[in-house]
Amino acid sequence: MTINTADRGRMLVTLTSIDRLDARLLATLREHPRVGLLEVARRLGVARGTVQARLGKLEASGVITGYGPEVDPTAIGYSISAFVFIELAQGQLAAAVAAMKAMPEVLEADAISGPQDLICRVVARDTEHLQELVNELLRTPAIRRCTSYIVLSRQVPPRTGPLVAAAGEPERVGAVKAQR
Repeated sequence: MTINTADRGRMLVTLTSIDRLDARLLATLREHPRVGLLEVARRLGVARGTVQARLGKLEASGVITGYGPEVDPTAIGYSISAFVFIELAQGQLAAAVAAMKAMPEVLEADAISGPQDLICRVVARDTEHLQELVNELLRTPAIRRCTSYIVLSRQVPPRTGPLVAAAGEPERVGAVKAQR
């Protein structure tokens, strides 16, 4: 199902349901990212063409967004990870986003609800470098205020495996009603 709200800067949302085979396929690729399609087909007990068709469907629908290697910033010298909450000057989202995109240490940024406008995840070599990054953000006229929070330790790493597994299970209406 597609909900088209692309007018006036809103996002195009595509809702895709996956089944148990899709979930198993995604789990296999996450566990063994360098394995070939023939081996994936063998592990799943399906034809290679089925795997290829399913992958094509998952890519076209936006479920699979990439195949690149995952990189640990700590291993390349960025031992500090932090979240920076940003308050924008009115109407300056595009300028703030351009400033953040110009900084390689900004790994991701999301618009949020609440008193701040954006939250971004940044990495730095040390706390002095983090201060330089925050100061650089604040030099941008589009950004009024920054509040940073240093990550002490990661308790749950970024993950989608449990979500994919749950999405691939048939809906258990009786089980949900029994819990209520």
